[in-house]
Amino acid sequence: MSVATEAAHIRDLFDTIEELEAVASSLSEDDERRARLDGVVAKTLRQAPPVRPVVAGELLDLTEKTVKAWAREGVLAIHSQEPRMLLDTVRLHEVLHLVSDLRRAGKTRGLIDEVHRRLSDQSLLDRQDLANSLDEMRSGRGRVVRSV
Repeated sequence: MSVATEAAHIRDLFDTIEELEAVASSLSEDDERRARLDGVVAKTLRQAPPVRPVVAGELLDLTEKTVKAWAREGVLAIHSQEPRMLLDTVRLHEVLHLVSDLRRAGKTRGLIDEVHRRLSDQSLLDRQDLANSLDEMRSGRGRVVRSV
C-alpha cells in the first residue's frame, strides 16, 4: 500500500475517532453513554494496525527522520522494530492531538520537548493515587506533610 493511501486510511480513522470524541465530550461526565463512547474510541484505536514512520510523518507534518527520533525518545511508542519500525496507533493519535493544539497556539519550534512535557503531565494526572490525593486535599481530608 502506498504512503498516501495508508495515510488516507489512518486519517479517515482518526476523523471518525474525532467525531466520536466530540459527541462523547458533549455529554455530561456522569452519562453512561459518554463512558460507552469513550470505550468504543479506545477499543477502535487499540484494534487499528500499527503505522509506519513515513505515514506518521505525513499525518504529523514531520519528516520520517524526525518521527523516528521522537520514537527513540519515547514520545511516540514503538509497536515493533523488526522487520521494520511500526508505531503504536493509540499514542500516535494522542501525539497528533498535542501537536495540532501546539501548532494552533503558534508553537512550531521545540515541539518534541513540549509534547514530551504534556505526555508526562498527563501520565501523572492519570494516576489514581494522585487523583485520590487531590480529592482528599480539595475536601479538606488531607494532612500536611513537611520534610525535615
